[in-house]
Amino acid sequence: MLVPALLVHFFQSPEDYAQKADIGSLLRMLRYLSFFIAMLAPSFYIAVTTFHQEMLPTNLLINLASQREGVPFPAFIEAVLMELTYEILREAGIRMPRNVGQAVSIVGTLVIGQAAVEAGIVSAVMVIIVSITAISSYVIPASNLNITVRLIRFALMGLAASFGFFGILMGLIALTVHVCGLRSVGVPYTTPLAPFIPEDQKDTLFRISWPKMLSRPRLPGVDNRTRQKTPKSSGGGR
Repeated sequence: MLVPALLVHFFQSPEDYAQKADIGSLLRMLRYLSFFIAMLAPSFYIAVTTFHQEMLPTNLLINLASQREGVPFPAFIEAVLMELTYEILREAGIRMPRNVGQAVSIVGTLVIGQAAVEAGIVSAVMVIIVSITAISSYVIPASNLNITVRLIRFALMGLAASFGFFGILMGLIALTVHVCGLRSVGVPYTTPLAPFIPEDQKDTLFRISWPKMLSRPRLPGVDNRTRQKTPKSSGGGR
């Protein structure tokens, strides 16, 4: 257990420091992108199909409407059913033996998703959205943050079904205010982003090269290139 536990720590992995700076930064940005996909993808789909159909191209809108023609449930109920089914399969896979659990979770998701589409309970697009969301959640290195994202996802889905993009925006604002008010052992949870600390940005969103990361800051009025020599003792020794 490391304290203080900050938000940026949950996106860092030992693999970042075994790679070059550009590769480590790319992997870290991929984790941030996967974090937002895992949290917002079902909500965006619900908001677009329920309130904001004008944002979709005409051909895509017609394709989605044709796929949802025989589905008896609205997009919110459809998303909740698929998300709950996947969560049940994931928990079942964790509790079962390792060599059997992964096969049960993967095969069960494929079989149930295909059967649900053929039965007309859910649309094929919803299966794709839930699959992308599940895969993106596995990109997050810390399992603690993964559980939090799963809980927030259901709340944002409810706001999207009620108010559309306005509900998603209000939920994100409330979440940001809550996170900014948290502290870990007296340190703000969003440090070094808020409050913004320029010296600590070397290993936050990006990871710079090792020489720049390990370089000491220059002191004002001191030339770092000069070295203080040890004065030699004058006179002979006894």
